Amino acid sequence: MIYNNPLLEKSLKFAARIVKLNQYLIKEKHETVISKQIVRSGTSIGANANEAVYGVSNADFISKLQISLKETAETEYWLRLLIMTEYIEKEHGESMLADCIEIKKILIASLKTAKGNK
Repeated sequence: MIYNNPLLEKSLKFAARIVKLNQYLIKEKHETVISKQIVRSGTSIGANANEAVYGVSNADFISKLQISLKETAETEYWLRLLIMTEYIEKEHGESMLADCIEIKKILIASLKTAKGNK
């Protein structure tokens, strides 16, 4: 992989899955409202985590990770909704949800560490 950082690696792979989910929702389910929301929030997780790595200060790093965490929570919501409304198969949705929650745990741990280093 291009990164040697578990958060960046996992969030990039997750973003790729989100993009594929977006394509499926649009082409197969003709769903555009939720698909736009989830592609925005789901790809923003890794984008903000990447940006955090290049933060100019610890405060900047923390701010970007917090945004990434908020986007993770939003993505988790959309995945749960897609499962409940049966837009996606439960097994596939739960797999994506598990990845999302794993990323959320990494972000929470990273934020605790970063805040402890203030």
